[in-house]
Amino acid sequence: MTRAVLSVGSNQGDRLGQLRAAVRSLSEVLQVVSGVYETPPWGDPDQPDYLNAALIVADPSASPRDWLERGRALEERAGRVRDPERPFGPRTLDVDVIAVNTPDGDPVVSTDPELTLPHPRAHLRAFVLRPWIDIEPYASLPGHGWVTDLLRTAPVEADLALIKPRPDLTLEPA
Repeated sequence: MTRAVLSVGSNQGDRLGQLRAAVRSLSEVLQVVSGVYETPPWGDPDQPDYLNAALIVADPSASPRDWLERGRALEERAGRVRDPERPFGPRTLDVDVIAVNTPDGDPVVSTDPELTLPHPRAHLRAFVLRPWIDIEPYASLPGHGWVTDLLRTAPVEADLALIKPRPDLTLEPA
């Protein structure tokens, strides 16, 4: 069994509906889902705000690449279009594989350009770390340390102040 932390986000169309559809699609492997956060765009400010959340999923037969393929399939169903001119541009759904653990609990490390693990920019992204800490208070990002400590680093802390919890929005599977 592998266990993965996924980050989901949407800033086009029915943002909440896109996130709910992703959670429903993963319901058989979903262990826990965070609260929803409204966040400013990262990397390309000329776009609408995102709704973001974190998920922990586990599957006895899934490999790290399977999590990537599941995420891509969810994005495709949501109508995501990848624009090479705007790699951090708007999207109907974004699913990032943040970290994967083996059945023994060991972190998977990969330098594959298609699936780098842990996610190479997760330690810089408040919109990933803040929801993750909701569902795993003692989370650690391999190679970077405790998520609680990462949330206090200068670049993340500045972004953290811009994140709005949305307790009025939920993603619990039906």
